[in-house]
Amino acid sequence: MTTIADTPAARRQSWRNLGVLIAAQAILGSQMSMIFIVGGLAGATLAPNRCLATLPLSMVMLGSAVSARWLSGFMARHGRQAGFTLACMIAAVGAMLAVAGLRAGSFALFTAGTTLCGVYMSAQGFYRFAATDTAPVDLQPRMISLVQAGGLFSALLGPGLVTLTAERTAIPFALTFAVIAGLNLLGPLLFAALDMPRATAGTVRLSGGRSVGQMLRDPRIAVAMICAMVSYALMNLVMTSTPLAMVGCGYGTADASQVVSAHVLAMFVPSFFTGHLIVRFGAARIVAVGLAILAAAGAVALSGVEIERFFAALVLLGIGWNFGFIGATAMLTAAHSVEERGRIQGINDAVVFGGVFLASLSSGGLMGCTGGSAQAGWSAVNMAMLPFLVLAGGALIWLTLRPRETR
Repeated sequence: MTTIADTPAARRQSWRNLGVLIAAQAILGSQMSMIFIVGGLAGATLAPNRCLATLPLSMVMLGSAVSARWLSGFMARHGRQAGFTLACMIAAVGAMLAVAGLRAGSFALFTAGTTLCGVYMSAQGFYRFAATDTAPVDLQPRMISLVQAGGLFSALLGPGLVTLTAERTAIPFALTFAVIAGLNLLGPLLFAALDMPRATAGTVRLSGGRSVGQMLRDPRIAVAMICAMVSYALMNLVMTSTPLAMVGCGYGTADASQVVSAHVLAMFVPSFFTGHLIVRFGAARIVAVGLAILAAAGAVALSGVEIERFFAALVLLGIGWNFGFIGATAMLTAAHSVEERGRIQGINDAVVFGGVFLASLSSGGLMGCTGGSAQAGWSAVNMAMLPFLVLAGGALIWLTLRPRETR
């Protein structure tokens, strides 16, 4: 477990760092909703085959998965500030490549740009871990939860920026990606305010603690990684398909936008109290509740295609992701030492975003290649949740039933 001295100074420092990370999540994080709103639309205008329209979005996930372990190791050697700043600079370059791709009409260049933007997504994933770096143990679950709550503001800011920029230039979406580049250039200013001494920012010796193999054989770490990956991947699988399913079932894009907005609110609003629930009931119980809510989301979606059912399913999907992902993060944080942090956090996020990448690729295929209607595709997407929920639920039950002295 990451143990920090519980002193008034440590608490002040941890709350200050939390404020910086929430601001980063809220402001810099708005670029992710911007990319996911316009990425597929821009891809459709450039792709040689419309089946590839969402590939730029999938490559964001791949860029995040591939860079996660490298970025974690970099932060272990040089500190959180250096790692977050570097990720913003790479993403700024990616956004400008995307602008160049749009101007040149090059799908390959645009996709290369969105891939580099995934490095920022990887860095954003580490905010939740950075929030615990200087926090006493009793504050760590709350810190993880409150950092995620910053996503509520980014979910509102991002769509607003898209509305202001998407059609303001002769080349649609070029200004949107230029703004994304500008947001990343704000990163160094924000991260300069972090108060993380090198000794607690991840600069401990990489050789300390257990080996990677030993950590992955730790049941607590393995189960936490499985639950985090399943929670995030299933959320992405269903969310990506929702607009396609709704439009295919006869609803307008405005209806789909309202449903997705409700989903995003459901993802982040619970973060204001998820940490308190983890402290009171334990991370494993909160993860179990999250998996059960994800299952309920799938059941509601399979029960019909009335707009009320889309709303209910996507709200449940957001809440389930929140409980499952934040709870799994708290489980992982409690299962490793400071010396092991740089390696296991990177491996964890590589696994999580690798799963999200595969889910993103699968979503379009399930919608378009299973059955002859949007309703059949929507059913296939939600049925695909079942085996992965069984995997995560079974792993959690197995961990809970292990003798206490081996846990």
